[in-house]
Amino acid sequence: MTAALAASTLLAGGGALAQDALSGDLVIFSDMSNPAPRAVMEGMVERFGEMHPDLNIELTVIDREAYKTQIRNFLTANPPDVANWYAANRMLPYVEAGLFADVSDLWAEPEIAENLASTRGALTVDGAQYGVPYTYYQWGVYYRADIFDELGLEEPETWEEELANCQAIIDSGRKCYTIGTKFLWTAGGWFDYLNMRTNGYDFHAALTNGEIPWTDERVRQTFANWRELIDMGAFIDDHQTYSWQEALPFMVNGEATSYLMGNFAVAPMREGGLTDDQLGFYQFPVINPDVELAEDAPTDTFHIPSGAENPEAAREFLRFVVSPENQTLINNGENLGQLPVNASSSVDDDKFLQEGFEMLSSNAPGGIAQFFDRDAPAEMASVAMEGFQEFMVFPDNLDDILERLEEARQDIY
Repeated sequence: MTAALAASTLLAGGGALAQDALSGDLVIFSDMSNPAPRAVMEGMVERFGEMHPDLNIELTVIDREAYKTQIRNFLTANPPDVANWYAANRMLPYVEAGLFADVSDLWAEPEIAENLASTRGALTVDGAQYGVPYTYYQWGVYYRADIFDELGLEEPETWEEELANCQAIIDSGRKCYTIGTKFLWTAGGWFDYLNMRTNGYDFHAALTNGEIPWTDERVRQTFANWRELIDMGAFIDDHQTYSWQEALPFMVNGEATSYLMGNFAVAPMREGGLTDDQLGFYQFPVINPDVELAEDAPTDTFHIPSGAENPEAAREFLRFVVSPENQTLINNGENLGQLPVNASSSVDDDKFLQEGFEMLSSNAPGGIAQFFDRDAPAEMASVAMEGFQEFMVFPDNLDDILERLEEARQDIY
């Protein structure tokens, strides 16, 4: 399997790979420290090394939490040739500090430009690209298909259909959505989708980047749409007392019918006793038909530090990482169990991974957001998500909440 994959990847890369032998040292620092990701990283290094026998690859795997505190130091003082990190705002400080190299030349290659188009925006700063993606996973609305069937409901495609479904669910004695906002970030997911569907990805990115006041009328419209659901009683009661896991039983028991969540929620739903016949998935519906659909899909990435000593080999490694064959292998159920970003990859034979890949590859023209607490600086994300939770409990406090968020924006950015 390894030899066949290496050969196919070599051929897929084009003639340059076959003609230009790589040599010297390729130093890679990785935060893929948990057992499955570490095996994936070690496997990629092994296969790439077989393709380039004259290249000496030195892989250093650092504990993920320690990596977060060490990255700026090693990028500044002793940079490797390749380093793991994350897209969007998590990447921005290192781009602005001149620590990540511009790899726009890779994104100009048709195979990369076409097959990775969904994440281009998340890796772009001022029109240039600074890394490549290797894995992501979808967010969306997971729902009780059996209850939808009982009530005669279809998957909604528009906001009006979402609201009509929700009213029918409430009339049946259930809540529309389960959610646990105890740790705040789940409310961030709701804000992401409502804002991207109301105002579009570019507006959302500008807002999380501090370029738009929180008191802007377009932000208020996002909250107005959210309030429609709150005033209906769409969400479970006392959600601020539950973690996201503690909110799962409401859906498993049929007291709530849907959960806006990442694909990682599927496994505990199955473990809770729900079958794939009882579970469905749909893309968050259109609110404003004038904006293109954008999605939350947290993306993990590889970058070339500006101080890399072997940038030629580093670029070749990034080409290998994003190849359809490699992304098919590393994301399958036996490895990462997530989604390949490359649109030409094959996806593990799982109902929800298949649906998520189709959505992100074919129906996310607006762009891929990284999630609120990745797209906004940590301090702003904390203040804002506290405000989101407060709004869900006390929607009449909106003016005070937005004033606090605007004060924070002016202090932080």
